[in-house]
Amino acid sequence: MAELLFLVHRLPYPPNKGDKVRSCHLLKHLATRHHVHLGTFIDDPDDEQHLPTVRTLCASVHASRLHPRRARLGSLSGLLRNEPLTLAYYRDAALDAWVRRLRASGKIDGVLVFSSSMAQYAQDLNVPVWVDFVDVDSAKWTDYAGNHRWPMSWLYRREGVQLLSYERSVAAQARYSFFATEKETELFRGLAPESAARVAPICNGVDFDYFAPDPGRASPFGFDELPLVFTGAMDYWPNIDAVCWFVAEMLPALRQRWPALRFHIVGRNPAPAVRALAGDAVSVSGTVPDVRPYLQHAAAVVAPLRLARGIQNKVLEAMAMARPVVAASVCTEAIDATPGRHLLSADAPSEYVHALSTLLSHPAQAQALGQAGRLQVEQAYGWDGQLAALDAHLAALGAPRQAA
Repeated sequence: MAELLFLVHRLPYPPNKGDKVRSCHLLKHLATRHHVHLGTFIDDPDDEQHLPTVRTLCASVHASRLHPRRARLGSLSGLLRNEPLTLAYYRDAALDAWVRRLRASGKIDGVLVFSSSMAQYAQDLNVPVWVDFVDVDSAKWTDYAGNHRWPMSWLYRREGVQLLSYERSVAAQARYSFFATEKETELFRGLAPESAARVAPICNGVDFDYFAPDPGRASPFGFDELPLVFTGAMDYWPNIDAVCWFVAEMLPALRQRWPALRFHIVGRNPAPAVRALAGDAVSVSGTVPDVRPYLQHAAAVVAPLRLARGIQNKVLEAMAMARPVVAASVCTEAIDATPGRHLLSADAPSEYVHALSTLLSHPAQAQALGQAGRLQVEQAYGWDGQLAALDAHLAALGAPRQAA
C-alpha cells in the first residue's frame, strides 16, 4: 500500500463533466489500492458541498479555491514569462507549499498528475511521477486558433506552441504518460518522439450500473413531443459550437418532416449563445439533478461535434442508456464501436438529417441500435478493466490492498 500524491486541476467529484468523470473514477479506483493525498482546485462554489465526500476517500486533501475570472487575468502573466497561460492559470502558492510539506514529511512514494497543468507541482520531488494527460491539450488550442478571429487566433496558436513544449518536457521527465484514446496517444508520439516509448492509452469507461435504463424512470418531456437530446457542459466552446450548428443547419429540415420534434440541450452553465437558441423548437435546461431521464426518454441522442479531442463521455453514457446515438465521426472513431451496428456516424448536415430521419421512421431499428450500443459498452467499457493498465504501472510503489 503506497502513499500516492494525486494532483488534479479540478475537484474530482461529482462526475458531472468530461474531465471530472475520468478523474472521479480514477480517485475511487486508486483509493481502494493506495493511501491517496489529493491536491486540487475548486473552481465552482457548488463543489464545496462535495469536499466531505472526497475527504472520505483520501488520506489528506488540499483544495485551493480558484476564481475563474481572476485566474484568467492572472494567466496573462504567462505572456511576460514566455510560458503557457495554462500554467499561470493554475499556479497557487498554497498548493505548492502543501505539496512540499507533504514531501518533507516522507508521505509521498509517487505522484500521479492529472492534466499537464498540474505537473508544475510535481517538479523536484525526487519520487516517481506518472502523468495522465487525458488529451493533447496543446493540439486543442491549435484547433481553436483555426476557428477564431484575431487576436484570439494568435493567442490560441501561441498557447498551442508553448503548451506543446511544456508537455514534451513533462513527458520526458515522467516514468510514463497516458492518454484517453489510442488516437491521442499516437498524436503525441508523433509530436514528442523522444518520449514515444513511454506513452500509452488508458481509455475512459462508463458506470453502466448507474447509466442504465429503468422502467420506473419518469419522462421529463411533453407527451406530444419527439425529443432529440444533446448533453454536456454548455460553457465549453466545442459544445456551444455543436448545438448552434445543429440548430442552424439540421434542425429546420428535421422539423419540416417531424413538426413535433424538439431539440433538448441539457447541461450546466449555458453560454449566452446557447440560451439564445431557446424557443418552440429548442429547450435549454441548464443544470439538471439527473441527466438519465433525458437520455432514457430521448428518441435519439446527438453529438454533432465539429471539434473534439479524446473520448466523449456523452456518447458512452447515451449508449449505456440504450439510446440510439448519432455522433460525429471524430467521436465514433475514438471508441470501440462499429457505426451502423452500435451507433450511427455523420459529419455533413445532410448525413445527420438522413441518419435521424431513418431512426425516427423506424422505431424498432432505433431500439435495436440502442440495445446493441448498451451491450457493447458493457463488454468494452468497465472502469476497472480500463484502469487495470494503470495498476500495473503503479505496482512498483507497493503492494495494493484489496478492494472492499
